[in-house]
Amino acid sequence: MVDGPTEAVNHELTEKNRTLVRSFVEIVLVGGQIDKSIEYIDEGSYIEHNPHFGGDASTLRQELESTENGLMRIDYSRIHRVLAEGNFVLSICEGNFYGTHSAFYDLFRVAKGKLVEHWDTTEKIAPRSEWKNNNGKF
Repeated sequence: MVDGPTEAVNHELTEKNRTLVRSFVEIVLVGGQIDKSIEYIDEGSYIEHNPHFGGDASTLRQELESTENGLMRIDYSRIHRVLAEGNFVLSICEGNFYGTHSAFYDLFRVAKGKLVEHWDTTEKIAPRSEWKNNNGKF
């Protein structure tokens, strides 16, 4: 998951791209309206870098819609931050991954007003009883 462009360009589009990704995350990922993903993703050129999701938008949608024991396998519940620089936008969210309370870090590359590339990582959030400090609110 380390291939693809790395230089941020189109800095004048930073806020527009941030707004696009925030909307995608709110409506599709948190809101669960997976069918609306076609409004945000450039189906013809989209590259999915998560090796578990295949390489295109259709397999991403399948993963986002999949359930296990009646529960969503990937379940976004809250956006914490959306950071942007030019054509790269990072969303930091919280939810459940296969039933485990997790943090989702999704990096998108935007081109011509659509999502064209996605990298991600998911990290388990330790139970509050194991926290070493009280930084942040959850």
